[in-house]
Amino acid sequence: MSISPAMIKDLREKTGAGMMDCKKALTEANGNMDDAVDWLRKKGLASAAKKSGRVAAEGLVAVAAEGTKASVIELNSETDFVARNEQFQALVAQIASTALGTSGDVEALKATKIAATGKTVEESVTEAIATIGENMNLRRSNVLSVKQGVVASYIHSGIKPGMGKIGVLVALESSGDKAKLEEFGKQIAMHIAAARPEALNREGVSAENLMRERDVLKEQAIASGKPADIAEKMVEGRIRKYYEEVVLLEQIYVIDGKEKVSDVVTAFAKQLGADVKITAFERFALGEGIEKKEEDFASEVAKVVGAA
Repeated sequence: MSISPAMIKDLREKTGAGMMDCKKALTEANGNMDDAVDWLRKKGLASAAKKSGRVAAEGLVAVAAEGTKASVIELNSETDFVARNEQFQALVAQIASTALGTSGDVEALKATKIAATGKTVEESVTEAIATIGENMNLRRSNVLSVKQGVVASYIHSGIKPGMGKIGVLVALESSGDKAKLEEFGKQIAMHIAAARPEALNREGVSAENLMRERDVLKEQAIASGKPADIAEKMVEGRIRKYYEEVVLLEQIYVIDGKEKVSDVVTAFAKQLGADVKITAFERFALGEGIEKKEEDFASEVAKVVGAA
């Protein structure tokens, strides 16, 4: 298939590999982006296992809590200037509070009425677009709850209470003191904001991602000249390391830099005198996965596409 400048640009930003290498990778992968990323990694030309793009979306992430549940939402705008607009901030806060009455589904939230105005979230966003004069988009939302315990929250790079650039929720199931649970939950949320886990436990890791990681690691081991049986053992060791990178309970707790999060939870439960279990978490980073347009880069890539 034809390899476009946009495809090369996208792959380059995801992997940091050179443009000619990206073009070759896409050609070898017949245009499949995931396969091209794996091809580059197998050749040692890209080290990133995760996809990462340069974010373009501005706006705010906000959290709200009530009883044993909490919500997190992301409302995007075109510029950071609008994100500092009081009307926009008020709308963000209203949407986060309204989300508490939903299951977390963003489409359902759009159709839900804001109590203070009687208008749906979607109508309110449309009205704000007309008033402020800038495009907006309610991109995503989620709600976590527990039967007993707390859903703690944390906002990083906050510009007002409950809203900022990164929002994290952590659900802690426990019969222990709620004030202490809130304090501990916030520390875990801060860890999540910094460490960016992909799953709560091993079972939550995507089977597709695990298979891809295993395939890449095996190719790397074989390419280093190791026999197949030795390569397989090396892969298993590296998979354990992979889990330590992406699984919350197996990550090293960033606040002390020593113990695994699971051990920190166990120690806290003992101190609290009650069982404590992290049942879920959510992390929203503003603009995550939305890439900037770089018009000045297009001509450079076009030359590479046309290169012999």
